[in-house]
Amino acid sequence: MKSGFVAILGRPNVGKSTLLNALTGEKVAIVTAKPQTTRNRVIGVVEVPATKGKGPNARDAAQIVFVDTPGVHKPGTQLDRRMLQEVYDALESRDLVLVLMDATRRVELEGFAQQAAAAAAETATEASDTPSPEAGTEDAATEAPAETPKKIRDKWASEDEFLFSLVRKLDCPVFLVLTKIDLVRKEDLLPLMQGLSGQHAFTEVIPVSARKRDGLDVLVKRIVSALPTGERYFPKEQYTDQPERFMAAELIRESILIETGEEVPYATAVVIERWEEPESHEPIKRKGQPAKLPLTRINAAIFCERDGQKAILIGKGGSKLKDIGTRARKQIEHLTGTRVYLELHVIVEPNWRESKAFIEQLDWRNELERIAVEQANKVQER
Repeated sequence: MKSGFVAILGRPNVGKSTLLNALTGEKVAIVTAKPQTTRNRVIGVVEVPATKGKGPNARDAAQIVFVDTPGVHKPGTQLDRRMLQEVYDALESRDLVLVLMDATRRVELEGFAQQAAAAAAETATEASDTPSPEAGTEDAATEAPAETPKKIRDKWASEDEFLFSLVRKLDCPVFLVLTKIDLVRKEDLLPLMQGLSGQHAFTEVIPVSARKRDGLDVLVKRIVSALPTGERYFPKEQYTDQPERFMAAELIRESILIETGEEVPYATAVVIERWEEPESHEPIKRKGQPAKLPLTRINAAIFCERDGQKAILIGKGGSKLKDIGTRARKQIEHLTGTRVYLELHVIVEPNWRESKAFIEQLDWRNELERIAVEQANKVQER
């Protein structure tokens, strides 16, 4: 059997979480159109059955532990620095790394424009019976990203430059995965692949579309081939290591990201204050009434930094908070398999993104330790 940890790296909003959810078949990570949606390492576990026979179609059974990481971006706050640390932590224990690049986005790598232009010109020449170098060069100049400015010598002037600086230090197999290929023309894809391939000795270069599931089978097959032989890290039926209460907090935050504007989402954090599960998940049957699913009661606090943000989150007459809660409740009910009573309230915590102590509390791993200590203390008091 093959097994191993596969870290997923990329700039913000390249589709890392969308890819993870598509691979696992579950909503392991929240997804929005806004960058920096992912704040923590998120694990998704994929069981790959063995295929019988011999030859190219044969495949070993495998357990792939995907580790989605926050998007690599310039840290401006303590929260950003913590998110970057999550990237470093994911790279400490990995057997393989996927570097995701958005096929629709301008690449900001020094020298990339020239490489892509040359590749486009070569492709145009090979595709034409009567090649015209001038026309090929003109097309490439039109379609290729503009040349990266010289000021991008600073590693933080370009997120792509910093991302590739991390990749070049790795001593494990690295796959380049081009995402969102359904949104670009095929004739533009090959020059992009060739240009990026010149930036690092990638083990594989694989184009995918998570939305259309194009290329995912090829990606999984290549990953299994590159992983070492080992044992399962998680039970066969488990698809993530996240507790339900953390996933619920993330679903509330996803709802905030979707329901509010540009400024508010990044200044908000969600903490589950109360989580009461039903004693049984069996439907409740009462004489003469249709059976009802049991009820999970959740109280959650939404933290923001200013009174103005609180007003936006609550909305006129509480309308916005109601919309946030309704959207989140439906998602949480799907997660828990129960009805959910969700109570939300908003708390102003000035400048919380610069508070290391507050940010540590947001880590669900630390939260589990705190809950375990509280439960142990209650047992001792009895």
